[in-house]
Amino acid sequence: MEYKVVVVGAFGVNCAVLWDRQRAATVVDPGEDAERILGVLRSSGLTLRQIVLTHGHIDHISALDVLLAVQPVPVKMHAADAAWAFTDVNVFPPYNNVPARPAALEEIDEGSLLAAGDTSFRVLHTPGHSPGSICLYCESEALLISGDTLFAGTVGRTDLPGGNGSKLARSLKRLAVLPDAVTILPGHGPATTIGDEIVANPFLRGARRT
Repeated sequence: MEYKVVVVGAFGVNCAVLWDRQRAATVVDPGEDAERILGVLRSSGLTLRQIVLTHGHIDHISALDVLLAVQPVPVKMHAADAAWAFTDVNVFPPYNNVPARPAALEEIDEGSLLAAGDTSFRVLHTPGHSPGSICLYCESEALLISGDTLFAGTVGRTDLPGGNGSKLARSLKRLAVLPDAVTILPGHGPATTIGDEIVANPFLRGARRT
């Protein structure tokens, strides 16, 4: 599997484009700048097969309408965020237009397996930043796409509607048990590893203790 991270939108969302040897692509968190995302697909000779949303906040979903107009594909996200993500509740300046609920929306949950070409990711339901936040874990590639649950040196905020600090703490404990060598692609900011975060991230220090 190969991937490219495209930083999009006013809040610098990391949109991940992943593909396999057959050039079948998965786009994760198309937050804005749809033409830039489409440009990566075209320049790499990729065919979009699915879109996965780590959570429903507008800065992670606002390019959906344009992408789906070009290539209608399934959109996958957790039901707890699908319930509100496509409503006016999600308006957050400068994102004043909320995309329509996709016709081919598929709800995913803890343990769901997502095929990204010839590689599979397991869905980890990690609420806290939002009720339906998920991470995508590929054991064979030692790769975690963490959305806004975990960043390099910090974690996702919990002061937005639906955020919950206690739930986030439990979610972080789940991530802390992953192998140190796992690369983390967060929803914002630089990539990191589980091992580095166990050492340097104050929110993960001691998370491996029972």
